[in-house]
Amino acid sequence: MGENKKVILSGSTVTGDLTLGNYIGAINNWKKLQEDYNCHYFIADLHALTVQQDPKALRERCFSFFAQYLALGLDPEENTIFVQSHLHEHAELAWILTCLTPMGNLNRMTQFKDKSAQTKNINAGLFTYPVLMAADILLYQADLVPVGEDQRQHMELCRDLVIWWENRYGEGSLKMPEAYIGKAGARIMSLQDPTKKMSKSDENEKNFVSIIDSPKKIQKKIKSAQTDSDTVVTYDPENKAGLANLLTIYSVLSDKSVDEICKDYEGKMYGHLKVDLADLVVETLKPVQEKYDDLMKNKDHLEDLMAKGADKARVRAQDTLKKVYETTGLIFRR
Repeated sequence: MGENKKVILSGSTVTGDLTLGNYIGAINNWKKLQEDYNCHYFIADLHALTVQQDPKALRERCFSFFAQYLALGLDPEENTIFVQSHLHEHAELAWILTCLTPMGNLNRMTQFKDKSAQTKNINAGLFTYPVLMAADILLYQADLVPVGEDQRQHMELCRDLVIWWENRYGEGSLKMPEAYIGKAGARIMSLQDPTKKMSKSDENEKNFVSIIDSPKKIQKKIKSAQTDSDTVVTYDPENKAGLANLLTIYSVLSDKSVDEICKDYEGKMYGHLKVDLADLVVETLKPVQEKYDDLMKNKDHLEDLMAKGADKARVRAQDTLKKVYETTGLIFRR
């Protein structure tokens, strides 16, 4: 099933929790994507090891992230959902590609420069992180990869690796991936700094609503969201960015136009809008949280789904690795 569809691959590191922005992106895109593409979603737990982790907390976050994916509506029957470390092929291909990657190219990675400036734990994994990311993509012969602005340089390295590979070994083993630019939808911004996108990895928890935040926490975050000193509810992204962000969230979750919402709040204060929006977010996320709670109560079931997802992913991964072994002169184990 789906063999004739293009492959789209997306991975997420296990930092923070998925956000209201992810929820809005998911309900608008995931169902359509699984109809049009052979979708692979993975939990990037190996990438998490580039920074020091508490083993118990890391394990729990992997379960949590997997459950969040499912709670948001990703169907494990229609999609391939798996944990990165459950397929040793990622690490094997990463090593082979590391031996092809010039040091100079890794030295130029701006993310490594930024991260190494913020930590004393500057390890080799942090340095070669982009090669593992390339292996993640190339292992599944991905046609398309959704890429944020902060990952564009890594995507360029991945494409360069395909060129270097073909120059050395010829064409046929690895597919050249393209960046996936999805249909423009609602862009959900940070609650405290509406000039930047809402992010699960934001260090300030007040900037985002997690899909598993308690109702009390959600209400507190929405009510304290940054607005301006005006009192008239109007949509003005340039001069009232914070309010515009809240109106965008309200519009998407209520299926009302922004104009309708502004009309509903004529003569009312920002506080009224915030209270109602907070209640709407709580009510919207309630079924997601109920499904998440049920999943987290049964770790055995989650592990079964992880195993099934890894089995599905392994078919494509082993096919690629076999070609890579044969191309490089390594003997592929039976």
